[in-house]
Amino acid sequence: MAFDISTALNIILFLALVPISFFWLRRAWRILFRRDFSEVALKHGESPPNAERFAPWVALVNLVCGSITATVVVLVVAIQLPFDTWTAVAGSTIWCKFMADFAISRHAHGLARREAERAARAAATPTRP
Repeated sequence: MAFDISTALNIILFLALVPISFFWLRRAWRILFRRDFSEVALKHGESPPNAERFAPWVALVNLVCGSITATVVVLVVAIQLPFDTWTAVAGSTIWCKFMADFAISRHAHGLARREAERAARAAATPTRP
């Protein structure tokens, strides 16, 4: 095996799976057991006002994706999973995690905005005697 730029990038990808798995599993732990919703559905670094509503979904995404990447690391070390297999699983997992987090955060912040607009309209509507 010749050590070239492709090999170096693949080694970096493999080594990056360890901290990625750690952070995703730690985030799931914080949401599920510590009830810390500060990292739920972030948009521009801020949680939505109703973060606890979306916490189970974010925890599920983090738990599943963190478990998959941790399993990939273990299988590569333990049974020398084929290169094409582990890179496909790891890459797909990372992209799916990013897309799921993006969808949840945009839905949470859009829903909060719509609820605030609805409340403002209700407050602005005069009541009849």
